[in-house]
Amino acid sequence: MSIPVARLPQVCCIVLMLLACMRVAANEITPLEVVRDTSSRMLLALQSERTRIAQDSGRLYELVAEIVLPYFDFRRMSQWVLGRNWRTATAQQRERFVEQFRILLVRTYGRALSEYADEKVIYLPFDAGSEVDRVTVRTEIEQRGGAPIPVSYSMYLSDSGWKVYDVAISGVSLVTNYRSSFGSIIRKDGMDSLIEQLGSRNGAATDG
Repeated sequence: MSIPVARLPQVCCIVLMLLACMRVAANEITPLEVVRDTSSRMLLALQSERTRIAQDSGRLYELVAEIVLPYFDFRRMSQWVLGRNWRTATAQQRERFVEQFRILLVRTYGRALSEYADEKVIYLPFDAGSEVDRVTVRTEIEQRGGAPIPVSYSMYLSDSGWKVYDVAISGVSLVTNYRSSFGSIIRKDGMDSLIEQLGSRNGAATDG
């Protein structure tokens, strides 16, 4: 059914209002709530599926992809880790890199979380103003007989809600940890070589 031309301005206004409402609804979930809900679901899944994960490590990465992936912005992570090399890469190289870097980070993050599945997570005090669009949510994972493990989530406010663009475990950023090594490979062998090396590394992890 076509819409009369005279009614187009009204229809556009309604659409814009709906989009604004969707944005507000997404923003009502605070960064702390995103981290707390996602972490709780992930750790609960690790505990409940411990036996299956021990038999098939691929299940660990499936859980991370299912529970955590929707709240991570791997494209922004990729732009950050590549720096100026992102700007000179072709569209195809960018897409290939994002995919391989996503796999690498999912595995790294999943393995790190699996080490602390039985521990308690402490969510440190957090207070971000309503106008803030970039925050860091700090948590600590308690260890029996040891110092807590700090885990921090750098987040920004996207059109679909808060997204993580970096995770730091014990002060080590998952993104910047790779920046210098990736830059060295690109300078020496080029972008395609880096992507191929990541693919081989991810493939070897899958086979293992």
